[in-house]
Amino acid sequence: MGAKIYVGGLPYSTTEQQLSDLFAAHGAVASARIITDKFTGQSRGFGFVEMSSDAEAQAAITALNGTELGGRTLTVNEARPQEPRSGGGGGRGGFGGGGRH
Repeated sequence: MGAKIYVGGLPYSTTEQQLSDLFAAHGAVASARIITDKFTGQSRGFGFVEMSSDAEAQAAITALNGTELGGRTLTVNEARPQEPRSGGGGGRGGFGGGGRH
């Protein structure tokens, strides 16, 4: 498996094909994915690119981090593993037992 790269600061109009083409100049792109809002389908302005090798990924990060695309500055770095998401609603803390008289 190759190296996964986080790409932030993407213009909202960027397509996955454009993202792939941008990184293809620095090596073989295994996959390119733009993260979208699950309700509206609108781009959230970031995505992930997977390169075939760590060396190609490092070259792409070095070349593209801080560059501009569509008037926005890109943040390009190694993707961190996804953190486990908490269940949300939280527990029912703080309910003391009502002592019976």
